[in-house]
Amino acid sequence: MGTAAHGADPPRTLPALLLRHAVTRPEAVALRHKVRGRWVETTWSGYARRVAAVAASLRALGVGPGDRVAVHAENRPEWVIADLAAQGIGAQTVGIYPTSPAKEVEYLLQHSGASVLVAEDEEQLDKALEVRAGLPRLEHLVVIDPTGLRDMTGIQTFDELESSDGDVAAYAASVEALDPRSTAVIVYTSGTTGPPKGSMISHHNLMVSGEAFNDWFGTGPRDEILSYLPLCHIAERLMSVVLALMSGCVVNFGEGGPTFATDLRDVQPTVFLGVPRVWEKMLASVEVRMGDATRLKRTVYRIASARSRAIARRRMDGAVTPWDRVVAGLCDVLVLAALRNKLGLARVRVAMSGAAPVAPQVLEFFWSIGVPVREGYGQTECSGPCTLTPMDDVRLGTVGVALPGVELRIAEDGEVLIRWEGVFRGYLDDPDATAAAVDPDGWLHTGDVGELDGDGHLKITDRKKDIIITAGGKNISPSEIENRLKVSQHIREAVVIGDGRKYLVALIGIEGDTVGDWASRRGIAYTTYADLSGKPEVVELVQGVVNEVNTEFAQVETIKKFRLMTKELDHEDGELTATQKVKRVSLARILAADIEAMYAGGAS
Repeated sequence: MGTAAHGADPPRTLPALLLRHAVTRPEAVALRHKVRGRWVETTWSGYARRVAAVAASLRALGVGPGDRVAVHAENRPEWVIADLAAQGIGAQTVGIYPTSPAKEVEYLLQHSGASVLVAEDEEQLDKALEVRAGLPRLEHLVVIDPTGLRDMTGIQTFDELESSDGDVAAYAASVEALDPRSTAVIVYTSGTTGPPKGSMISHHNLMVSGEAFNDWFGTGPRDEILSYLPLCHIAERLMSVVLALMSGCVVNFGEGGPTFATDLRDVQPTVFLGVPRVWEKMLASVEVRMGDATRLKRTVYRIASARSRAIARRRMDGAVTPWDRVVAGLCDVLVLAALRNKLGLARVRVAMSGAAPVAPQVLEFFWSIGVPVREGYGQTECSGPCTLTPMDDVRLGTVGVALPGVELRIAEDGEVLIRWEGVFRGYLDDPDATAAAVDPDGWLHTGDVGELDGDGHLKITDRKKDIIITAGGKNISPSEIENRLKVSQHIREAVVIGDGRKYLVALIGIEGDTVGDWASRRGIAYTTYADLSGKPEVVELVQGVVNEVNTEFAQVETIKKFRLMTKELDHEDGELTATQKVKRVSLARILAADIEAMYAGGAS
């Protein structure tokens, strides 16, 4: 099978790590997949055999070193199998978000020059077929679930790829020949201000990022992960592929979408990564559930929550007393253990928030219920997180300290600079953008503005391009205000506007479920999201949140007027990126009339 598989030499790529596990732990569970309510297991040896078979089929299709294989699917075993099969033969994997519309699919396939597309089902395949005339380099289409497809002309199934006679030994030989410094994957940026750029990340980049992450958290074979964030994003790739192979832990693939909460309760992962939206949604669900509880339960919860929050603050400061431990234990037995179990976080020992800033109040809540969520910071261009919050030195509002091997520096204009072995190889076919991102000394210019305190804790204040400069010359960070607004269970989106203006205004999107529940309790009838947003009582509800948040900021940073959006923002409508980040420029153009109306007549 080769030295990489047998461990004579340390594995230098992810496929080599897979082969090592297949030899040393062949019958241990590597993957679980929920199919129609039943969990199906794949062992490490079975994982390697499936990857080797798909690798052989890709070679038979003419895929070789430097070629690109695109995967357009939800999280499932076939995604990571295709990924490692392509990497193992020297090809490069390109992930496409399941929510991407046909035009975006066309751009990503055309720009990457992918010769093979692995699509999940008829819906995703149709997007490629719609634009295939403009994709001369796309030679092969593969579908994972062919249900509903009537015409299979020129289309293969993933089962056919897996039925290849390819063996693990042949795959191992190609893995040994890999150059660790060559590109393993191409991860496209979210494209908030323009077309997405293809970040070329090497085998070595992925390995050093995984090693740093694994060493920091001490993950191992007994840990379990739920794979649910998009796998084409570097954060989930790091969890479900890189960290899983580095530590040998089990990766669980649920049925996704509406079943996420059930999947989370089923798995009760020990390692869990959530983006701010996930943590905010969990917090909102708890508050709604408590609103439906009996008076006794609400009272017990409020008392336990208040006590636990106070203890959590002291724990972060390293000032917990013996009496605090007694009270915390009692709160846990009476309320918090059951709450964690209900959320699916009963076994979590490593909890992280990343990909975007999260309000400190949200983190404080989870610490108070016994889920110590730690923030991290990183980018696609540095292969994942570069900073993490240490357990023994938590400072809310910061994103932690540099991982071992990572250098951090703040430029004269406040931009955060990063230098380490995880910095990417550059942007595909874009030398100018690459030169702008990485200077001759190897420093990655992140585009984020931040501060470093005397102990090395990093605070991100905003994106350089998002900083608002008012007509009076005041520099304002909109994300801090937006995140504080989104702490409310009633607000889903908040976009602060005011560049070149005399005062700040905001476009606000309500949280449909929680506001709908609030309205129903008060007998307020409504039909649609737009109807609900237009109710005077709802406007008054949001005004209360805005007023409260305004008390926490300087006068120049307060929101003078706001408008409630009449629809939920959507990726396909060009209002959000695939990673659910607001496209500020696009949204400002779409809602220009609303913005101008807020500035007509001056501040209220």
